[in-house]
Amino acid sequence: MTTTAVAALLGALPYVDSWLAYRTWKSRVPGVQAAIYFDGKVQFSGSYGVADLASGEPLRADHLFRIASHSKTFTATAILQLVERGALRLDDTVGEHLPALLDSGSPIAEVTVRELLEHGGGVIRDGLDGDYWQHGRPFPDEAELLAMVVDGGAKTSPNDSFNYSNIGYSLLGLIVAAASGVPYNEYVRREIVERLGLRNTGPEWDSRRAKEYAAGHSGFHTSLERGPLDHVDTRAMAAATGFYGTAEDLVSYASAHFFGDERLLTDASKRLQQREQWKTDDSEPGSAHYGLGMIIERIDGHRVIGHSGGYPGHITRTLFDPREGLAISVLTNAIDGPASELSAGVLKLLDAALAQPAALRLAGAAASVAPDVDPGRFVGRFANVWGITDIVRLGDRLVAIHPGGPDPLVGMEELSAVGDDTLVIVKGSGFGSVGEQIRYEFSPDGSVQKIRAGGGMSLWPVGPLPVPDPS
Repeated sequence: MTTTAVAALLGALPYVDSWLAYRTWKSRVPGVQAAIYFDGKVQFSGSYGVADLASGEPLRADHLFRIASHSKTFTATAILQLVERGALRLDDTVGEHLPALLDSGSPIAEVTVRELLEHGGGVIRDGLDGDYWQHGRPFPDEAELLAMVVDGGAKTSPNDSFNYSNIGYSLLGLIVAAASGVPYNEYVRREIVERLGLRNTGPEWDSRRAKEYAAGHSGFHTSLERGPLDHVDTRAMAAATGFYGTAEDLVSYASAHFFGDERLLTDASKRLQQREQWKTDDSEPGSAHYGLGMIIERIDGHRVIGHSGGYPGHITRTLFDPREGLAISVLTNAIDGPASELSAGVLKLLDAALAQPAALRLAGAAASVAPDVDPGRFVGRFANVWGITDIVRLGDRLVAIHPGGPDPLVGMEELSAVGDDTLVIVKGSGFGSVGEQIRYEFSPDGSVQKIRAGGGMSLWPVGPLPVPDPS
């Protein structure tokens, strides 16, 4: 990443902070924790809202979240480490490492490790009774897990189609234990978590740190009030969904999957892990792909790797670009938390900061361009009855963003100063006001009293946001 690019990204972070704060409030999610990593370190960490609606405790950067299916990335990394050490092969069958399944005659015994990693083994997703996902019963222990696989565990033939399976990844946890000679939780803690120095990450609910966890909350599916959802031990399914962590730790963990960083895996193994194995939905042209424990998708043409996580009360998302050295993680403490849209929105804002400004092509405007005017005097958040508009610097551009929607680039307009109190809309949708002016009225102290934007309507500065009330 060039020095110019790093400077542009750093310059965009104050607005990313503002946008996340507003989106947390607008979405009525109890709390959001976010972190961004680039240029070799964590460059941004933000926490918004509350850790617990009942107590009103403000959310902090060190509150722990259940990161659920992020666990699969740790499990896949552990498997590939063991492959590199010669302890197993990707083409080994499940039965070679779990003889109980072989003895039972289960067809899953003939599925390969590789097929489990890529969700191509045809294994049932969560069993015939998945009510442990809503705390209707405990998560299965090892004996029950194996019984679930023997009794109806084969959903389709191997390599028939992409079939996401928490049961399959739970079996991979047993294979890690069998191949390494130590329990799964001990292996991943020693060989991944401790190796990276992650202080707030672990493979399972830790009751000793109970007070450090952000509370889980229900969604607005059937009620306008949220309720608490407890943390529980996921037992034999830790390899699929047990992990906890923080946004800061997760972007640091993601950095170990950048190319050139071999703390966990060789670059050859990382290329294999991040290769597109299956399209997750053949009916959707733009759907994501799955590798070996990693989701691969394109956001506005940007190829990113990572994983989402859905645990009762916590929804999370981490994505990273292993070649650019950029990672973003967003964690939310509600079962309907918008972690995916927030992480994608952050990536789009950072990409927008790297874009080149549009040329000013308005007839007769060139003579009135004011290159010496400080664009900072125009920056602010403004609102009227129709909505809210942020005027902000992103890299070398001055833009108008409408944060009321989940995608910050929808309706974004590029602006140029043509006077010390006037902007012109240089680029945007033809349904908007391209080519029209935004006029400012300033107080004697230089603060903005109001603006009259494209379309001729007035907007007024917005002060500090009210305290969020997600209920």
